[in-house]
Amino acid sequence: MSFPELIRKKRDGGHLSAGEIRRIIEGVKVRTIQDSQIGAFLMAVWQQGMGEDEIDALTREMMMSGEVISWPAQWKGLVVDKHSTGGVGDKVSLVLAPALAACGCKVPMISGRGLAHTGGTLDKLEAIPGFSVQQPVSKLHRVLEEVGCCIVGQTESLVPAIRVLYALRDATATVDSLPLITGSIISKKGAESLDALVLDVKFGRAALYRDLESAKTLAHSLVTLNRASGICTGAVLSRMDSPIGCCVGNSLEVIEALETLKGRGHKDLLELVHSLGGVLLKMCGKVSTLSEGHKAISEAVISGAALSKFQAMMVAQGVANHIAGSLCSTQTDYYSILGRAHSQTELESEAQGTVVDIDGMVLAKVLHNLGAGRSKAGEPINHRVGAELLVSIGQHVDRGDCWLRVHYESPALSPHQRFLLQNALTIGTSQTQTHNLVAELILP
Repeated sequence: MSFPELIRKKRDGGHLSAGEIRRIIEGVKVRTIQDSQIGAFLMAVWQQGMGEDEIDALTREMMMSGEVISWPAQWKGLVVDKHSTGGVGDKVSLVLAPALAACGCKVPMISGRGLAHTGGTLDKLEAIPGFSVQQPVSKLHRVLEEVGCCIVGQTESLVPAIRVLYALRDATATVDSLPLITGSIISKKGAESLDALVLDVKFGRAALYRDLESAKTLAHSLVTLNRASGICTGAVLSRMDSPIGCCVGNSLEVIEALETLKGRGHKDLLELVHSLGGVLLKMCGKVSTLSEGHKAISEAVISGAALSKFQAMMVAQGVANHIAGSLCSTQTDYYSILGRAHSQTELESEAQGTVVDIDGMVLAKVLHNLGAGRSKAGEPINHRVGAELLVSIGQHVDRGDCWLRVHYESPALSPHQRFLLQNALTIGTSQTQTHNLVAELILP
């Protein structure tokens, strides 16, 4: 069958055989199938879904589209990773990877770029001058041997089909397709030859899935298929309504991650880092209980060991020694290194009371339109565009208090965008009940 016939078959609800899926993924890999046809296939999958055997075939073909990494025998049981379904202000990987390395794990994170309203880990790291996310597999071995962690993107040799599909999913509004999410995550992690994986599956207004039950369905699907592939897998179901931490936007999130590694982290960001890291340390046998795992990750951050690992990772991935050292010093002028948007505007609270809610989705969409995100594959982004939250949920504010600082260049912040941002803040008259971000765990 031709590519259009295969697309039509799936569009009309047909079942694709393993051979037909292999042909499509091969076409994606060697680029004998056009981007418009790939987009049509993605939309057909989004509309019709896939059976378990189709998802299994899709996952296998994407994983085998490139090299599958093998690690030294002495690392057996230590190779771990974390994957997030995406959120607003999610800079967890920048703190968690070096913390795990400081605990003796090997962390080969293969990450992605921004999808839809969510920020991408690679985009954040590329805000650091000289940081290279494109590394050959041979270099990964050296970095893991010397540092213990690295954060890289898909390459021509490592899951190349995902690199193409990942970008086009964003451009074709198919980001939230369960088969595509499952296939992408599992094939990528399978190519890493992991021993253990923890999934941060988010739900809420600013997540791909709005409610806990939908997120739980995805989490169970991912956990089951990953375990079947031989990877010890657990999941953390976490709330994603308000931004994580206090910064949104690539360079601002790097600053917040560095501040966290220096022991000055926001409570909700640290909650996620400790929870995800604790699960991984327990699964790979480094600790006996989750509480021991939380403590080990916390100590890695507080002691400065995780910061040292992050500094070494930066240097190993192309950052000049003096830049990495300056970013990790106690007192740093971050903007002199990372740059700063030309304009900053502070928004004031229009009422007195308690901060009840800050809508992360609204912030993300406005910042996306200001240049922090991309609308199509390969589109450049402005790493300096972002926002700083100057208040926290549960905090008392007076009328006229500044609650948000927006960093932007061109286009400028419009009156309509100001209106949207002001309406993202909800002020109440009584003390609000705050919830932990972690709602539920799914453990092996």
